[in-house]
Amino acid sequence: MTTELCAYSLEACETARRAGVTRVELCASPWEGGTTPSAAAIRMARRIPGLQLCVMVRPRGGDFLCSDSEFRQMCEEIRFARACGADGVVFGLLTADGCVDRERTAALVAEAGPMQTTFHRAFDMARDSYGALEAVIAAGCTRILTSGGCNTAAEGVGTLRRLVEQAAGRIEIMAGSGVNPSNVRLLAAAGVDAVHFSAREMRPGGMTYRNPRVSMGGCPGISEYDLLCADEKTIRQILTELNR
Repeated sequence: MTTELCAYSLEACETARRAGVTRVELCASPWEGGTTPSAAAIRMARRIPGLQLCVMVRPRGGDFLCSDSEFRQMCEEIRFARACGADGVVFGLLTADGCVDRERTAALVAEAGPMQTTFHRAFDMARDSYGALEAVIAAGCTRILTSGGCNTAAEGVGTLRRLVEQAAGRIEIMAGSGVNPSNVRLLAAAGVDAVHFSAREMRPGGMTYRNPRVSMGGCPGISEYDLLCADEKTIRQILTELNR
């Protein structure tokens, strides 16, 4: 079973390598569901040995209907990731009526060249999962990251099983969202090719002085003095469950 950590920092990438995860999906902006990471982060993550690197290509948060300029930006970001030696890129585009944007997706696949291409959980926002599967296959993507059209993969396990059957080996199906030690074997039993998880943990930052009068634009309920990290213990528990 291939394992992938959704990593929002170089520290998380190092944690993944140390724990024995197969690859990372490197992202920025966790509270927006992931956007393109910085140039320096991509370059430095690529220097970590023994770890496959897939780079998120998403110019902004929000929906998955992109403008012409945003599409050109995505093409440029793919070219940069390829020049840095990334193993893959991750993207997802929909039309206004909730279908996979097959034409633009195929263009991004072509831009990626020899890199792996993952159609991310924009797939779960499509109006028809089974039609979306055929569109992504036709566009030439390597894999789909999906929760089976539900908030979590465990909730969507029935759809995941049907997607695996429909795909019939034509594309990889990777289960993601809410994957943890208690449900990863259930998802593996659905026949998916890979599991994707973040093993998120918040830890206090190192500042002792904290200004209560100023906010830098953080999300409500999330302290701007806490740091998001990947919990190595949880990662190792997931891997242990998969190897049982």
